[in-house]
Amino acid sequence: MKSLAELQAVKEKTVGSLTLREAGAQVQPGSSVRLNVLVCGGTGCTSSHSEQIIEKLHEEIKAHGIEDEVEVVRTGCFGLCALGPIMIVYPEGAFYSRVTVDEIPEIVSEHLVKGNIVKRMLYQETVQEDGTIKSLNQTRFYSKQMRLALRNCGVIDPENIDEYIARDGYQALGKVLTEMQPSEVIDLVLASGLRGRGGAGFPTGLKWKLCAPNQADQKYACCNADEGDPGAFMDRSVLEGDPHSVLEAMAIAGYAIGATQGYVYIRAEYPIAVKRLQIAIDQARSYGLLGKNIFGSGFDFDVDIRLGAGAFVCGEETALMTSIEGKRGEPRVRPPYPALKGLFGKPTVLNNVETYANIPQIILRGAEWFKSIGTEKSAGTKVFALGGKINNTGLVEVPMGTTLREVIEDIGGGVPGGHTFKAAQTGGPSGGCIPASLIDTPIDFDNLTAIGSMMGSGGLIVMDETTCMVDIAKFFLEFTVDESCGKCTPCRVGTKRLLEILNKITSGNGTLEDIDRMEELCYYIKENSLCALGQTAPNPVLSTLKHYRDEYIAHVTEHRCPAGACKALTNYSIDPEKCKGCTLCARNCPVGAITGKVRETHVIDTSKCIKCGVCMENCKFGAVVKK
Repeated sequence: MKSLAELQAVKEKTVGSLTLREAGAQVQPGSSVRLNVLVCGGTGCTSSHSEQIIEKLHEEIKAHGIEDEVEVVRTGCFGLCALGPIMIVYPEGAFYSRVTVDEIPEIVSEHLVKGNIVKRMLYQETVQEDGTIKSLNQTRFYSKQMRLALRNCGVIDPENIDEYIARDGYQALGKVLTEMQPSEVIDLVLASGLRGRGGAGFPTGLKWKLCAPNQADQKYACCNADEGDPGAFMDRSVLEGDPHSVLEAMAIAGYAIGATQGYVYIRAEYPIAVKRLQIAIDQARSYGLLGKNIFGSGFDFDVDIRLGAGAFVCGEETALMTSIEGKRGEPRVRPPYPALKGLFGKPTVLNNVETYANIPQIILRGAEWFKSIGTEKSAGTKVFALGGKINNTGLVEVPMGTTLREVIEDIGGGVPGGHTFKAAQTGGPSGGCIPASLIDTPIDFDNLTAIGSMMGSGGLIVMDETTCMVDIAKFFLEFTVDESCGKCTPCRVGTKRLLEILNKITSGNGTLEDIDRMEELCYYIKENSLCALGQTAPNPVLSTLKHYRDEYIAHVTEHRCPAGACKALTNYSIDPEKCKGCTLCARNCPVGAITGKVRETHVIDTSKCIKCGVCMENCKFGAVVKK
């Protein structure tokens, strides 16, 4: 593909087939295709057998002789991961959730052949009282979202470059190379207010501006796809559902700073994302959108993939570059910063997946458009992986400034099982816990930092009253202890000492002096660690100490876990007034710690009890008490 005219021709040829993927759309004149069946091909739904569902769809469609009328599309993540596998049939917009292979024959014969939507299999919120189907955008989960970085996920086939082009793909790159100077690109990104979505929130345009003037025989534009936070899957979903958006943005960044080579550093644990990214790279090369003389502009840029081995520290920019170079992934002392001396000692720009995904739209729609979304100091949207004690587990994208309450109660559907919201943890192992009292905090970079947490890459874990905040701090600290590269003593040794104190407290052997000593050690580690892993490792401890110090005190002075989560401080007993002698608890106890005859009160031998909670799970009368 040598010109923008050829790109436009591909768009015009393909855009018609995409219009059918809208609720209420009309079949294009001259087209035999009357239905599009979109099946989620993201990691979550794939693990729930969506590939087998696609195979069965093709089998049944062929059996009914409607291959030319129905197009089956394997697409990216729709966001509602808790309802997977997900399948949407357009133009009706019928949203089938938790689909099984056994249900496919009925869906095909009734809906795809006869036009009768199988309503009992639909996501019930989309079925209105009068039996009509409402758009997915009208549901609680989607109504307050604004999908910018995720705009193509769940819409296009990520393995078909033509469908990306039909959604204005590579138009931004064409505009940049044919109409703009590198400095103009940088100024536009800087004016947009886009800040890095990888965690630090550094202005993207400023990072590019600092790199551009540095002269070298080679420069690099790199992408950080090493998403290591527990519970985070934002970048993975973008690469699985819209890989070309990242490649296009990397080429734009390369043009802006004078780089001709890009690298995507992605963890090998993301096989679907790696596969689709490689397909996208091969397609872009074959179309002349990567490689030599792109759009006849004289600009050369290519992208290669480098696989990470799962080291969390390689999410830090200098450790990532060291790993790409083939060395042990350890951080370097800064300065010099990568803008001056980065990959292979050359000037380098590194942005994460979500940051890049916003770039093409900013180029096409302008800085003022992007700044109009979000808050004054945090423009645009943010993608969150919503998990934990929440009804609607999944991927959400909201404008900056949306409150935590809106995300949890409106989009997330609240806490399940009649439990109450206790806290939300943002920023992964580097972040902190936000208490229920701050649930109306608008989410943006500065607000989260002000209350002792941080945006991070976008993990958002919801907790209820059964969660022990001391145990949560220990969980994240165990992670950072395992993931510390060991290069600097404050992180290598300091985090282990912190974990030892936390283990002492959760086992019932802690003292008030331990709490004070732990807090002091946190600040020492933050101030003296070499990289962001060590500098932020104490954050979960400090934030829980700030908001839940009473739980720490209860652990050490009363030898009690208020949430009943720490096994060493928890005991199970049977209320004799509620026990009916049904023997369910005794029959299911794995260690034989419960004795009692039929229709007589049972007793738990605490010396044998391993505190697994099986007795409580099986008791139908609420007789088992944990305290």
